[in-house]
Amino acid sequence: MSERRRVTYKLYPTPSQVAMLEALCKLHRDLYNGALEERISAWRKAQKSISFADQCASLTQVRAAQPEYCAVNAQSLQVTLKRLNKAFKAFFQRVKTGKTPGFPRFKSKDRFPGFGFKTHGDGFKFKPGANWIHGRLRLSGIGEIAARGEARTPGRIVCCDINRDSLGWTLSLVLECQPHRERKGDREAGLDWGVSTYVTLGYSPGEVVAIENPRLFQAQAETLAQLGRDLSAQLRKPGKKTKRLLKAKSALAKRWRKLANRRKNFTHQTSAKVVREHSLIATEKLAVKNMTASAKGTVEEPGKNIAQKAGLNREILDTSPASLIKAILYKAEEAGTAIHICATRKIKPSQRDPLSWKLVGKKTLAKRTHKLADGRTIGRDHAAALVMLRDALKTNGREPAWVGKTETPTVATA
Repeated sequence: MSERRRVTYKLYPTPSQVAMLEALCKLHRDLYNGALEERISAWRKAQKSISFADQCASLTQVRAAQPEYCAVNAQSLQVTLKRLNKAFKAFFQRVKTGKTPGFPRFKSKDRFPGFGFKTHGDGFKFKPGANWIHGRLRLSGIGEIAARGEARTPGRIVCCDINRDSLGWTLSLVLECQPHRERKGDREAGLDWGVSTYVTLGYSPGEVVAIENPRLFQAQAETLAQLGRDLSAQLRKPGKKTKRLLKAKSALAKRWRKLANRRKNFTHQTSAKVVREHSLIATEKLAVKNMTASAKGTVEEPGKNIAQKAGLNREILDTSPASLIKAILYKAEEAGTAIHICATRKIKPSQRDPLSWKLVGKKTLAKRTHKLADGRTIGRDHAAALVMLRDALKTNGREPAWVGKTETPTVATA
């Protein structure tokens, strides 16, 4: 069964092509902002709702009034209008469910990443290299651009996005393919995510593998702070924007982008390694929003340890737990690895003993060990991973072989 996957290539346009890409991106941004203004004005003046179909039909008038749009691919303009329509749909959905609405906003240059194309061969064409390593992108009105990257699973090109960030331009292709991953191991493990240890894989009370947290933000925190101070100093200076201000802004944005790329790379490497080595992975659903809630409280009931909780939240988000679990889920599907998501509130992995299956009470975050029912002491994350593994096996009518046995704990670092 074919599925759709996204692959990103780094683009290397010439200086003249960069100028043309910027001009094309500005046209799309102006169309987006103009279409947003049209919707707002129509509702304010006549209580009339403008639909996506209405705005697509008016593209002919736009192209007649502004000749520069005649050189822009028509389907690409529809993609921009589709993005605005999607923003409105999300807005109305949030209003309906009682969430903070967040009305669609006008886009500045920094908030408008790029534009897209609906159909391969209509406005864009990508020619991949051997084994889909690197390639050449041809854009209508701009020419051929070198691209570097690799598609792990080749397929039929469906559509694409051309995006710009602080590190340059990228091509994001959507491929229709049949993804498959080779699985080299058939072990069964419980997986516990954490901050102290990024991933703990528990196999039995006597065997555990720990993947250490690289703490990527901490490694860059001092540099980011200094770049932030440099930018603030430039912003405080009176007068118009200077080259120094733009340079400081660009330096800070590039550093944040590099940090995000490193975090994403580590997440994918870890999830691929975990899936490749196991036939069954038991883990839990993470409520990241609840875990990273602020401790400020209210005026009537102010919170405690606010600074400490803010620091913990920063460390939690630095590990991107939701992205890790998401990556494991889709990679496991491709590799044929079984995934069991435990009902966290029901089994309480951090409070339950994996041997006796009895609740032993809550543990503070400072307590990093767990005393098993047979008297042995293992790591807190190790015990939670074993609880999740046993829950997965119990769901399939099995019990792990280590129940009732005694082993000397050994910890390996991946």
